[in-house]
Formats: sequence, structure tokens, C-alpha cells
Amino acid sequence: MAAVLERSFLEICGFERETVQRFRDITVNPGVNSLPGAVKYPDSAGGFYYEESGKLLSVTSNRFIHWTTSGDALQLVEQSLDTNLLNNAVRLRIVNCNLLPGGVHLQETQSHVIILIVTNQSVHRLVLPHPSRMYRSELVTETQMQSVFTDIGKVDFRDPQNSYVIPSIPGQFPNSTASTAWLSSEGEALFALPSTSGGILIIKLPPHDVQGSVSILELKQSSVMQRFLTGWMPTAIRGDQGPSDLPLSLAVRQLENDAFIFALCQDHKLRMWSYKDQMCLMVADMMEYMPVNRDVKYSSGQGHKLRLSFSPSTGLCLGVYLAVPKRGQFCVFQLVSTESNRYSLDHISSLFATQETLIDFSLTSTDVWALWQDDENQTIVKYINFEHNQAAQWNQVFVQPPPAEEVTVGEEDDPREAYLGSLFSPSQFTTTALVKALQIYRRGGEKILDLSWEALKKEVTVAVENELQGSVTEYEFSQEEYRQLQVEFWSKFYACCLQYQEALSSPLALHVNPRTAMVCLLKKGYISFLIPCFAVDHLYLCSEGHLSNEEEETPVTDDPDTARDILQLVQCLRLIRESVTEEMACVMEKALEHMQSPERAAEQVLECLLGSDHDNVIEDVQNKMQAIQNPVNAMTILLREMNYEIETPMEDNLGAVQPLNVRMSLSQLFGSSAAVHLVGQAVCQNAMTRFLLCRDLLILQQLYLHLGGEVYFGEDGQLYQLQQDLVSRTSHCLCSYYLVRWASRCLSTAVPMDTLEANLQHLSVLDMSDSPALTPNKSVSSPQTVVELFFQTVARKRIIYQIYAQPDTPLTQAVLNWSELIAAISVYLLQHLWPSNPGFLFLECMMGNCQYTQLQEHIRLISPWCQVNVGSCRFVLGQCYLATGEGHKALQCFQEAATEVGKEEFLDRLIGGSDEEEAASAPRLQYYNKVLRLLEDVGLPELVIQLSTMAISEATDVRSQAALQTRIFKHHLDLGHNKQAYEALTQNPDPCRQLDCLRQLVVVLCERSQLHDLVEFPYVNLHDEVVTIIESRARAVDLMTHNYYELLYAFHINRHNYRKAGTVMFEYGMRLGREVRTLNGLQKQVNCYLCALNCLRLIRPEYAWIVQPASGGVYERPGASPKRNYDGECAANPAGRRIEILELKDLQKEYILARNRMTLAQHDPNSAAIAGNASAVEMVALLVQAGLFDAALSLCQTFQLSLPPVFEGLAFKCIKLQYGGEAIQSEAWDWLAANQLSSVISTKESSATDEAWRLLSSYLERYKCQNGQYHRCVINKLLSHGVPIPNWLVNCYKEIDAAGLLRLYLNYDLLEEAAELVLEFVDALLGKGHQYFGIERPLSATAPLVWLPYLAIDQLLQALGENQSNINNANLYQKLQDKLALYYKHVSQATIRRQQNA
Repeated sequence: MAAVLERSFLEICGFERETVQRFRDITVNPGVNSLPGAVKYPDSAGGFYYEESGKLLSVTSNRFIHWTTSGDALQLVEQSLDTNLLNNAVRLRIVNCNLLPGGVHLQETQSHVIILIVTNQSVHRLVLPHPSRMYRSELVTETQMQSVFTDIGKVDFRDPQNSYVIPSIPGQFPNSTASTAWLSSEGEALFALPSTSGGILIIKLPPHDVQGSVSILELKQSSVMQRFLTGWMPTAIRGDQGPSDLPLSLAVRQLENDAFIFALCQDHKLRMWSYKDQMCLMVADMMEYMPVNRDVKYSSGQGHKLRLSFSPSTGLCLGVYLAVPKRGQFCVFQLVSTESNRYSLDHISSLFATQETLIDFSLTSTDVWALWQDDENQTIVKYINFEHNQAAQWNQVFVQPPPAEEVTVGEEDDPREAYLGSLFSPSQFTTTALVKALQIYRRGGEKILDLSWEALKKEVTVAVENELQGSVTEYEFSQEEYRQLQVEFWSKFYACCLQYQEALSSPLALHVNPRTAMVCLLKKGYISFLIPCFAVDHLYLCSEGHLSNEEEETPVTDDPDTARDILQLVQCLRLIRESVTEEMACVMEKALEHMQSPERAAEQVLECLLGSDHDNVIEDVQNKMQAIQNPVNAMTILLREMNYEIETPMEDNLGAVQPLNVRMSLSQLFGSSAAVHLVGQAVCQNAMTRFLLCRDLLILQQLYLHLGGEVYFGEDGQLYQLQQDLVSRTSHCLCSYYLVRWASRCLSTAVPMDTLEANLQHLSVLDMSDSPALTPNKSVSSPQTVVELFFQTVARKRIIYQIYAQPDTPLTQAVLNWSELIAAISVYLLQHLWPSNPGFLFLECMMGNCQYTQLQEHIRLISPWCQVNVGSCRFVLGQCYLATGEGHKALQCFQEAATEVGKEEFLDRLIGGSDEEEAASAPRLQYYNKVLRLLEDVGLPELVIQLSTMAISEATDVRSQAALQTRIFKHHLDLGHNKQAYEALTQNPDPCRQLDCLRQLVVVLCERSQLHDLVEFPYVNLHDEVVTIIESRARAVDLMTHNYYELLYAFHINRHNYRKAGTVMFEYGMRLGREVRTLNGLQKQVNCYLCALNCLRLIRPEYAWIVQPASGGVYERPGASPKRNYDGECAANPAGRRIEILELKDLQKEYILARNRMTLAQHDPNSAAIAGNASAVEMVALLVQAGLFDAALSLCQTFQLSLPPVFEGLAFKCIKLQYGGEAIQSEAWDWLAANQLSSVISTKESSATDEAWRLLSSYLERYKCQNGQYHRCVINKLLSHGVPIPNWLVNCYKEIDAAGLLRLYLNYDLLEEAAELVLEFVDALLGKGHQYFGIERPLSATAPLVWLPYLAIDQLLQALGENQSNINNANLYQKLQDKLALYYKHVSQATIRRQQNA
């Protein structure tokens, strides 16, 4: 680790890249008028530190307040390095009053922070709550806290208890700038300032919580206290005191129960007053401690300053600055008291200063810190130990140089980008300077408020470009001319920014906190901090005079000879630095930026130096090189000091052993955005200095190689060691610092929240979302560099725990030392950033925060020379490519990273979430699995296929190979690569996974309707499985949304298995009738049965049969759970069902039945649900009901069913039509049209009733029956409804079965009709109209025998005889008797003749 030597300090700017700090403006009106001819006081500043600002477990740790005054305005800002403070900036304007330089004094009590303000006309007291009262808990866990200024708006500034106007008598001495203020032990506020008489005017305000009046007294040299309660008498009238005694600087110190007021006066004397005794206790002439100078002694002092410092070890020390022409002197005294209450000064040291103008100085118990400004307005800060510095050598502070006066624009650079890069480079320009310059450049206009960093950059670009466009008068000009115009206008704006930045950088004061040893430089526009300079940096940066004094003690080595060599070597490096021009430096920069060889670039620079050595600089370097006895050793030590390489990564969870309150305090230490920015700037400054040092060292090494034997090398082989080892190490170190410098300057990118969440989702796939390094930062209020982002989100807590991990550190009493902390933090942070270290947290942080552009650039810069974490870099680079949509590049990076699995810590953590044994046996395979999951989550199936194919070569077990083949199959299938998916399926070694893939292939291709591919695949050794899967799917899913049966049919047809195809379609038809009782379902059913018929017709007759599918759709599915009874036991398998064989004729019947169902549904859609699964008998009834008599008769003939139900149904239809209304008549035409009549007569003369009777007549003629069954059933139906029998029907039936007609008449008591029928029948037998009764030959001896239905006739006669009262019945009875007698006579005669003839 690099040594830290507090011999010099570096300044780092504390302004952040944010919008202009918003102050709350408060106006205070003390009720006075402005003084005529009042002097404008210079701007001033100051700071206040809390007593417990150096304690770790305090709410005020690392917390302070600083302020600036300008005219009537006082700006107060409270800052903390641990937490972000809210409402921490306030601006007070005291009307018609000018604040005195140094007229602001802060003190704290246990419950309050008191601000005492002195103006040229008034004094004020502000009482604010103490932070410890605002946050009473010891565990402050908020990342943001309220400032003490939060409730300042509630303060009553006109309260006479806290505000007082200085009276004119005795009044304040005109134009005096001296003042001091303090709080008494009783809480009174006291203000001391020079009076008009030359004395010290004391104004006392009562305690803020006690009612009282203001009192005034004046301390005089006569030691008499004059109280003025009413009325005033000027002391100048008495002539007690002259203006030469006027205090130039005042200070106060409370000791015991008294307050001692120290006044450094114009007569060069220091006076000490006792406020308690109101007397002057001591007078010391400062001229006694200066070299004899008569002119100074008798002239009035101007610019003298006085500071106090108290510590328990040294007591009260006084620092006096005596400003005399052409020189200045600091005198440090210790106040000594005797038993007789007499005081004297013990002179400790006199320190002489330069001729520059002293702005401010501060005194601590050991040091004097001083701030100067030279004639060129350059800031100079130095410090010195006033006790142990015999040489009186001031230590240097390397202040932040101002921005370059001009911006170098290369020939290949865009002027706009070059200037924007300089303007918005970290720590170059404050936002205030940029905003003011923009306001002026835009010539006023609306005020610019609340612009973000990026928005401000855009506004600047627009303003300059608009100015440029407005000045162009020509429409055409060359590209070079336009480039010159760009440079001109951008340089104009840049010059304006420089002016404002210079004004804001004017130093005003020093703020030294002895509790934490933190030194701040208060400037007009911002605050900067001083950090200790590392030993190597100190040697490289310090002036020639300081470097010559290092010969006695060199911080990097204890050996005097080596120390001498190192100093000579550093002097050579300084000479080279001074001789390297901007163009030469640019050569080195470009070489590193473009990943070219630094050694070759150093050779080019050396060639330029050798070719342009007009000032003999190289000759001077060679002379100093001759004085180095062992250059290789000296270079090795320098490189060792600058190298931050460590062998093992830092440990985690170092703070877990600490108590909770300590861990909470440590977790907040340096957690504010200001502290994060300071740490980032400290690293940047370190990297910038070390980069230049390594660059010069590499050039010097090339000079050694160029000179060869001309330079003394000491031992043999050192030249070879230089060439083979040191040059490469220096080059490596140079590249490392270039990378750190780039990272500390590179701004992070603001990332939308949805992008962060999407990235977190991808990381969760890798099981790394809980890693602290990958947790995105969502609370950044201003732009940060990537180093600051890394420190805030990841490195800070680790580093703090690392610093305080030593067991001998009493953390409960730990003192926060700024210099030690910032140096240690910088070192540990550099170790995290050092590219050659095994840790990978920095790049992880960038990946987790979606800083993809920065991450790619980082990897680009280190890839040529850094061989550490190569695989990890390739992996995160692949992540970047995934985020930017360059998937194929990402895949290549992931493949390259695979070679380093098992060798790098990050990649080991990447696979650490998997099974440990499996990861240990096949780490690369586990890595591939993680990457595959990532690619799947991102949605890149093509890349998943490629990587899985490559990973198969790493898989040695069947399980892994099967998993990879399954992944390949899945993504091929998702992409529609059906053939490749089938090939992956066939290559899967796991039968279970193969079956799963096969099932998925079938389902997906069916859903996509890519059935051709599904049928065409050969399915070698998988034929039965495919059939089983399709059958299972067919029987498990909805028939109308999926066509698995049709697929299976095509599958079997394609393989000429017609019987299986017929079976499938028959089963399909059965289920359609049972489950899909719609017209569409019935149509499909008919088609299914047709397909089944066609299949069986393609087979030889002896094989044209199928097995009847199980009814009810009960199928045993593979893998289904067994059925159980109520006791939980497996139910017994049902008895084997009877196997039914269906032949072609059976399928023909089912087809006809299905077709009739469809016909019925087409005629009446509402009947589809009923007809869907109806039997043949049921269908006949349904068809008859719907009027589809043709279909019903056909169905009856197919299934050999009786026809009477059909005739009865038609007869009933005729009855309804005959007695129905017009609606029934109109509806009848629909079903009449559905039946095939020989000719349909639809005229006015023909009604629907006539057509129905005609249809009935045609059926009776078409379907004849020997016994007239159909006629009988029709007549019976008509008679049952009381409908007269049509003559045509009677004539037809009596021709067929007159006896049957007679019986029907008798059954329905139609005696008259029955009698008439018997009479006609007897006449026909006797030869009269015999053809109407179907009698071929009437009664004769030679004709066949004839008969009469005697039983029926007897029944008729009995019925007529029983009702003789009816004349008609009696007549009929008589006629029948007569007709029968005649018949009997003819029968007897015919019988006799037949016998005779026989």
C-alpha cells in the first residue's frame, strides 16, 4: 500500500454536478436606514464545527456549517459527509445593513445552535434546535436528515430579545471590521466591537428564553466600566483614548467563569480584557517579536489578524499575524497565568511568510494554516508546525488548478464535443458558473432554474449553435470555414465561463476542524477540501526547494543511498514533465485510448524530445541519471509504491461482529452525496498525478534503453532487467492509472426505472439479484461518475468495515480523523478499481446499474493488456450486448467466458447457486445452464439453440444431454423449425423426456394447423407412441376446437392403415353424436361415417370390419391415477366388456341414421340437441313429428321397423290441417316440400290439406300390405279423432279388407256406415260391383268360394235390433235381414249346383 505523508495536501473541489443550489430567502428588516457613505465591506466566509463532529456514534459526526457574506446577504449552508441534509441552505438579507467581515459567530449548547450576527448597524441572534434534539435516537438510519435550518422560517427576526440596533453613541467605530461574539454561561449573547471612542463596545442580549432588556457597556483602557442605560456621553470628549488604540482584530475565550477579550490594535499591541472584572489584564507589544523596523513601529497597523486555539495539553494559544509592507510575520504565543491573577505571553514561535496578500489563517494546537492570494489572483495555501520545524519550512498545499484557458481541438475532433467535454468535465466548472455564463450569452431572457446536468448541457449547446447560426450571412461555405466558426463561438462561451469560474473560485477563508483534522477552503461560490498527499505524489509535485529538503528523510525508504537515488530519479521525471509539450502528451493519450503500445508511444515522445532539445533538458536529465547508483532499484520502489495490486479479494461482512449501533453508524459513514463526490475526486486526482508520473517514468526508461551503456547501471544485468521487466510493469501501471482516471471522469447514465427492473429480472435468473454489487442505485440526485456510483452503492460499506475491522480499534470511542479516513478510503477504493486485482465488484456494479456503454468502454481499454478476470469481463460484456440487442456478439462473449469457469471468483459465484456437487463435477455445464436461462429470459431462442448445441459436448451424463436436447427441441419448436425440432426429439437419450417432447410436438403442431409436417414425420420406433398421444389428446379435448381425430385419420391413411383410419373416424362420429349435439356436429358425424365407410370399402371384404369403440368415452389413459373407492383403496378393475364387431352393413346403418339426424336438424335446428344421440326408433318418431315422412319411411325400411307409426303420424297431420287455421296451413308447405311427391300442385284450387291427403294416398299406394294394415291404422286414427273417412280411403280399404273396415265401423259405433258396407258387400258377392271389393268372380257354382264376416254381421244386427225405437235403425235392420235372406238363398242354390256338378 502506498505510504501517506502529511507533508503536503491536495485540494479537491466540493461542488457537485447538480442544479444551482437553492437557498431559501429570508428578509430581516431591523428598521434602520442605510448609512450615507458607508464602506462596502469585502466578502467573507467562515465555518463552524460541532463539538462531537469527530465522534463516530454522534448525530453530528462529520457535520459542519459554513457561510459566506456579501453586502447585506448572509448565506448559510449545513453539510454532512455522512447523510444528505434537507433544507440545509438559507440566505438572509438584512435590509440597509452590511455584514462585517467575520461578523458571523456560531456556538452550540446542549439543546440549541446559536447564530450571532454583527452588521454595521445591528446585532442579531438566531436560535435553532440542536441536531441531537431533532434526532434523539442513537440509531439514525435515514439516508436523509433535516438540517438545523429546516424551521428557520418560524423564527421571529423582529423579536427585541434577539435583535438590537447599535446606538450612535457611543456607537460602532466607522468602517471597522473587527468583531467577536459569544454566549455566557447563563445563556446571554454578548457582542464585542470597536466603539467610536476606540474602546470595545459590549452589547449584551438577555437569554433567549428569559424576558429581559439589552444592556451596553464599554471597556476602556482606564479599566473603568461605563454603563449606559439612558443617555450617552462620548469618551472622545474626555480624551482618554486615541484612534491608534483602535482594535483591528478581536477574539474571545471563556476560561473558568470569565470571558477574556483579546484585541490586536493599530498600535501593534495586544490587549487582554476581562469581561467579568471589566479591566485590561495584559498589554503586549508585538513589535518586540519582530526584527527592528522603526518605520513600522511608529506607523498604524493595518491588516493585523488574531486567532485563538485551545487544547487541554497546551492550554490557550494565540496566533498573531503582523502585516507589514513587503513582508508578514506569524507569532504564536501561549497564555501564562500566575497565582496573583497576572497574565503574560510565552513566545513559542515566529514564522515569516511570503509577500502575498494574506486572506485568512487558522491556528490549531500544533499548526498554522494560512491562505494567501498573489498578484495574479492565484490561491496559495500552506501550513507549518510552529513547534517542531527548525528550518521554518512551510508545507505545500497543491491547490486545484483553474480550467485551461484554451481548449485544444484536434484535427479529427468535433469542436462542439471538445468544448462540451471540457465544460462539463468533473470538477472543472460549477453549475453556477455555467448558468451565469449561459444567461449572459443568451442576453438575459427568462431566468434559468432547476436545470439538470444533461438539460443544462443541451441548453448550452442550443445557445451557442443559435448564436453561430444567427451570425452566418452566407448560405454556402466550406466545412473548414464552418469548423472555424464553431471554434470561435465555442471559445467565446468558454471564455465567459472562465470569468465566472474565476470569480466563484476567489478564496475567502480557511475552515479547520481540530476535532477531525479536516481543513476546508471556503471560496465565494463553493467549498473545497484538503486531503493528504501520498508520498510519491508529494515528491513528484512539490517545488524544487521542498524537494531538496527531502534528502534528509525520504518517505518511501529508510536507506539513505536508495533515498538519494529516488530523489535523483524524481528530479529526472520532473524535468521530463516540464519538457513534454501538449502535443507530446496527446500522443500518449491517443495511444492509450486506441489501445496501442505505450512503449512505442513513449519512444515517439522521446524521439521528439531528443529532436527538439533546445534548452538542453535531456542533457540535464542525463547528468542526473549519472548520479543514480541503482536506477533499477529506485524504479522498482517507485512502482511498488504506485501499485495497488493485491493477491486475494477483500473479505466481506467484516462489520458483522460489531454491535448494532456501531454497524449502523459505520454504514452511514461518508454516505452523503458530498462525501461520495469527494472520494471520487480524491481518486481522480491520485490517478491523474500517478498517470503523469508513470508516463514520465516510461519515457525515462526508454531514454535509458536509448543510451544503453552510456549511462551507469551499477550491477550487471540491470539494463536487461529494465528492458524485460520494468518497462512492461511501468506500461501496465500507466494503463491502469489511465483506466482509473477515465472511470473517475466518466459520468454514469441515468437509467429509467423499468430498465433497472428488467435488468434485475435478468440477474434474478442468474441467481445474483441479491448481490450487493448488482443492486441498482435508485436514490441518485445528481449525475455521478461511475467511480462515485460504485463507491456509493457497493464499495463504501465494505471499505469502512475494512478500515474499522481491526480488533484493537475501540469503535465506541473512535475519533473520525479526516486525513486518515480519506487516505485509507482512497487506497481501498483504488484496490477495488485496480484492474489486475482478483476482485470484480466494480464491473459487477456497472452491470447491475445498467451502465452498459461505460462497461463496454472499460473492457475495451483493459482487454489488450490485462489478463485478470478475462472470462468475467467477457461475461459482463455479453450482458452489455444483450442489453443493446446484439445477441450474436453476446453469445460469442459467453462462449469465450466459458473457458475461464472454475478459475475466476465471479464465475464461480455465478454457478454457486446450483447444486454444489453437480457444479463441482461439471462447472462449465452449470455455467452454460445459467447462460441458457438468461438467454431464454431475454427471449433469444436462436442463441439458446446454438449454445445448447455446443454445451452438449460438455455433457457426459444422460440427464444433462437429455435436458439440453429438450431445450433445443423446445426452442426449435417455438421458432417453427419443425424438422429440426423432430430431429432433436429423436436424439434425446431419455425416453421420458422424449415422450414429453413428442407430446408437445403433437399438441403444438395441431394448434398451429401444421398437420402436414406432423403426419409426414417418419417416427422411427415412435409410431405407437404417436398414436397413443394423439388418441389420448383426441379423447381429452373439446371435439369442435381441436381436430386430433382428423389428424389421426390422416396419420393412418398416410400409412395405408385403412381399418385403423375407419375405426378412428367411427369413434369420432360416435363422440360427435354424444357430445356435440348441434347441426355442425351432426354434419361432421355424417362425414365421419362416410369416411369410415370409404375406409372399409378399400379393404378386402373378409377384413372389412372394425371393433366397436367403447360407449361413454371411457378410456384408460397412460399415466392416469388409479380409481379408488370410499376407503381409499384401489377399485377393482371392471369386468371385461364384450367386444362387438362392426361390419360394413352395420356402418351403413349408422351412416343412414346419422344422415337422418342431420336432415332433421337441418329442417328444425332446435331438434339437433334431441336427435344427436337418438336411436332409430326415436328418430322415426322425431322425423314423423317434424313431417319428414320420406326419411322416416326410409329409416324404417333400413332398420326393419314397422311402418304404421309413420302412417298414423301422417294421418294426424292431415287431421290437423283439415281443422287447423291459416298459420298451420302455411307451415305445412315446409314439411310437405321436404317429402317427395310425384307432382306438387300449389294452385288456388289445391290446399296444403289436399296435398297432405295426396301424400298419404301415395304412401298407401307405394307401401302395400296384404292385410291392409296401413289403411287400417290410418282409418283407425281418423275414426279415433272423429274425422270422416275420405271416400278414396274407404274405397281402397274395402277393396283390400272389407271385413276389417266393417270391424272398424263397429268399434266406433258407426252402424249406418257398417250396414251400408254389409249391403254393398253382399251385393258384390252376388255380382253387383264385385270389382270394388277386390272379388274376381261373384257367387256362382263354378266360382271360388266366397265368405262373409258373419261374426261382425251378427254384432251389427244385434246392435240394430237392440235399438228398434230408432226408425232408421229398424229400417236398416230390416234391409239387412232381407239382403242376408237373399244371400242365403243364392248360396243354397249355388251349393246345390256345385254338388250336382260334382
